[in-house]
Amino acid sequence: MANEDTPAIRIAQARKHRGLTQEGLALKINVSRSLLAHVERGAKPASQALIGAVARVCGVDVAWLQGQPYEPLDGLIPPLRRALSHPSILPPPDVPPRPLPTLVVELRRLQRMQEDTDHTALGAALPSVLEELVATATEIGTPQGYRALNHGYAIAASLARRLGYFDLAQVALDRASWAADRADNPDIPGLVVLGQSLLMLTVGSSDIALNILRPAIARVDTSTPEGLSVLGALRLRAAIAAARMGHAGEAWEHHGIATEAAERVTQVLRRDPYGAEVTPANTAIHGCAVATELGDPDEAIRRDSGLVLPQHLYAERRAHHDLDMSRALLLAGSYQKAASRLVRAGEIAPQMTRFHPAAMETHRHIRHHLRRDNPTLRRLDRIMGEGAARM
Repeated sequence: MANEDTPAIRIAQARKHRGLTQEGLALKINVSRSLLAHVERGAKPASQALIGAVARVCGVDVAWLQGQPYEPLDGLIPPLRRALSHPSILPPPDVPPRPLPTLVVELRRLQRMQEDTDHTALGAALPSVLEELVATATEIGTPQGYRALNHGYAIAASLARRLGYFDLAQVALDRASWAADRADNPDIPGLVVLGQSLLMLTVGSSDIALNILRPAIARVDTSTPEGLSVLGALRLRAAIAAARMGHAGEAWEHHGIATEAAERVTQVLRRDPYGAEVTPANTAIHGCAVATELGDPDEAIRRDSGLVLPQHLYAERRAHHDLDMSRALLLAGSYQKAASRLVRAGEIAPQMTRFHPAAMETHRHIRHHLRRDNPTLRRLDRIMGEGAARM
């Protein structure tokens, strides 16, 4: 693994460029020198928390450390960047925007693409819909139009973040906040914070994520089931942020409150108005994720034991759970099981798995421990795509 252009190699490059020894960097990011040495040598995977800390101390981008953005999906970005260039941009005159009810239906279709992590189809369809939404929302000037526009911007932020274009994701989130101010819905500002905090987690700023989540949690109107759903989503996000910072007590407290909220929400709501998936199943898999982020793979494996996820749970969530469990199993030294779970993630959500930095890092380390003729590893190599055999 020593000759790869991987996070391990880039962490070492960033450290040396900053003029730091392993001991010096380890001290600044609050890990042992032994752990950092193992990561740089490729013997242990680089966690998202460690990558974020290195990026902050060494003054480099998380995206660069992870090798993002990824070239195969670069073509999706220019049209999206144009659609996000200004909140009042209009489509070409010869393409009149469709009526708002039609665009709302189209947004639901895009939401399903997002839930299925079909990046290619979503990236092809989203920019033109965004341009239509901007034209329609600004023309009619109603809260309903701005609610739809906020939803479209949120989808754009999610796609840009997943593809590694964090600057563009921030632009989309700023546009979503602009639309939220005009949407006349008390729940939407909390959803904007949900997106902002996820971006902060992605770029390794768990402290900032927690700092914006805590006041947002306090502001949520929990008198309605919809508001309670937003609260549960914010608490789950805060649980992951606290876990990445090593704050176990706070992480489990957020998770426990979210679990209670999910029980209450599912007794009332028969739909998921915001796509927040605040359900007992999703809080259960977040429990596994919290344990994994805290570096406790045994607890994650214990929580996963016997857990059966409903088929109606979004593909993104089911696949991400398998990815988290693959990470936990790798940490526990169960390399064959780790490979099997990552294969399953790839079968559920191929594009998300192939282009997810944590999946790539896990795949690299699985390959280090399994024989090249292992059938599960061969399936995993195919899922992860071209270049896997050279890792």
